[in-house]
Amino acid sequence: MIPVLFGVATITFILFFIAPGDPARILMGQRGDPETIAAIRAEWGLDDPIYIQYFRFMWRIIRLDFPRSFKTRREVLPAIWERLPATAELAIASMVIAVILGISAGIISAIKQYSIFDYSSMIGALLGVSAPIFWVGLLLIYIFGYKLRIVPTGGFGRGDIATNLHHLILPAITLGLRPVATIARLTRSSMLEVIRQDYIKTAYSKGLKGRVVIFKHALRNALIPVVTYIGLMLAALLGGAIITESVFSWPGIGKLAIDAVNSRDLPQLEAVTIFFASLYVFANLIVDISYGFLDPRIRYD
Repeated sequence: MIPVLFGVATITFILFFIAPGDPARILMGQRGDPETIAAIRAEWGLDDPIYIQYFRFMWRIIRLDFPRSFKTRREVLPAIWERLPATAELAIASMVIAVILGISAGIISAIKQYSIFDYSSMIGALLGVSAPIFWVGLLLIYIFGYKLRIVPTGGFGRGDIATNLHHLILPAITLGLRPVATIARLTRSSMLEVIRQDYIKTAYSKGLKGRVVIFKHALRNALIPVVTYIGLMLAALLGGAIITESVFSWPGIGKLAIDAVNSRDLPQLEAVTIFFASLYVFANLIVDISYGFLDPRIRYD
């Protein structure tokens, strides 16, 4: 975990300096005179040699002592915590949709292999994986928000639960479409491999009901690759669904990252990036631990 976080922080620092644009100039805009811009650069340490800036950057990360945002002059970590509930709400809603629909479609496709449902669901999964998220989001906004006017086209509901859910529908569907497709394909392929095993045939020969064999014996072992994907995808969504949040003006961490990139706000950008990376590495750890609960043989090894 430590080398991964170190590499992410280093790459973030390098990309910040490769990208065109001066943070002080971007912040001041056309009104900034050379003396004011030079003073801002000196205040933020942007005039120091790059190796000094790099070691200062890494030392702050080690201590979790991030400087204030270039743009807002606020602490960067509280800004992330403020945006986290909105991102968590969107991520959890989209993953609930993805897990329920994806696993159900995968199981039925595996049991009814080469049926009309199997072909239809796999074609739908292929389209879901291939369709760009921003295109799906704009299409849903046009159909259900602009033409039919049955759901809001953007923003975040701050009223009662019904209002919040009303605003959540389109972003959650847009964000969950690709995970639904991937989970369905993974579940189908894994189930097909498991149901051909000898112990599944033995369970059928003992007279067990098909529902018991599928859900108690086959599905549990088939879920290992699916759980891997779900864990990593949930970490990615919690880290901020950047495109979806931008399309629907959802005030989450992804939109915060976009704003930090556009304004060259290094303190905010480094805090968001380290937060993303930490979620990924911890998700990997949790996924690895979960293998032992799904398949006891892994614990024995």
